[in-house]
Amino acid sequence: MGVFVIAEAGVNHNGSVERALEMVEVAKEVGASAVKFQLFRAETLVSPSAGRPEYQKRTVGEGSQWEMLKALELSREDFVRIKERCDAVGIEFMVTPFDEESARFLYELGMERFKIGSGNLTDYPLLKQVAQFGRPVILSTGMATMEEVKGALEVLLSGLDRDQITLLHCLTEYPAPVEEVNLRAMVAMRHAFGVRVGYSDHTLGWEVPVAAVALGAEVIEKHFTLDRGLPGPDHKASLEPEEFREMVSAIRKVERALGDGIKRPAPSELKNLPFARKSLFARRRIKKGEVLSMDNLIALRPGDGISPMLLPKILGRTSPEDYEAGQMLGQEVLED
Repeated sequence: MGVFVIAEAGVNHNGSVERALEMVEVAKEVGASAVKFQLFRAETLVSPSAGRPEYQKRTVGEGSQWEMLKALELSREDFVRIKERCDAVGIEFMVTPFDEESARFLYELGMERFKIGSGNLTDYPLLKQVAQFGRPVILSTGMATMEEVKGALEVLLSGLDRDQITLLHCLTEYPAPVEEVNLRAMVAMRHAFGVRVGYSDHTLGWEVPVAAVALGAEVIEKHFTLDRGLPGPDHKASLEPEEFREMVSAIRKVERALGDGIKRPAPSELKNLPFARKSLFARRRIKKGEVLSMDNLIALRPGDGISPMLLPKILGRTSPEDYEAGQMLGQEVLED
């Protein structure tokens, strides 16, 4: 299947189902494997007095989290329409649930796999509920320690097999500073837990996700917007359509370049081997019966004769015939 690329629409629809439907179509056009939204109710997610992190204050202004989230909600009927549009255009429908009731709704709607956001990594009831569905789960691990990741993984394993779970390394800041990304933590999780790993990116640009693929990421998630100039908490750290297309293209290129890991000559380079390698030649005229040594032998291109790696076997032997200066040695020097 290759690297699974998620276009994280998130709340970049700004509360408009029509914009969400447009995002589905554009995500398909730019090469995403799935387009993902978020299902929440402000009443069951935050208290009315909850504040907002600095990045949201910069992008949305002052006010409570509750007010911001309330304006970004989509209805369940909206998600039915979004799934229908995903099915119609041929892109996987994904939604992050923020509570058990939303998770059950998405399960009944027929969502193929679940995505749990970093903020819910310690939400035992939600993790337990999703595990019982028996469908693949992608879990983001922003803000988490290895011990916390282990705890969440143990809950998921109560209902899932290890090969159904993918852990995404993530840095929960918008935009994320590159020097804090620590991509090697993704590799560490793969080694520690024996599961698939990937990367959810909040940096500006798309170079870091491509680097993650080179390190073995099997899933890449990146925020996606139709217009970075729109108001809202996540647009500024999102890719616009053409940028997303470029990222997918770069991921596919790196994916092809990774290969199978077996060191051997590639078909395209075999034809160049004789021109790049060397063979053994007579450095000067060699008479039959003369002892072969570094004084009378030299390694020169082309490489379609005796390899210089066989010198230890040849040195000290007597020449079986005369050789002119610059003449390639024949296989007869190897015969006993």
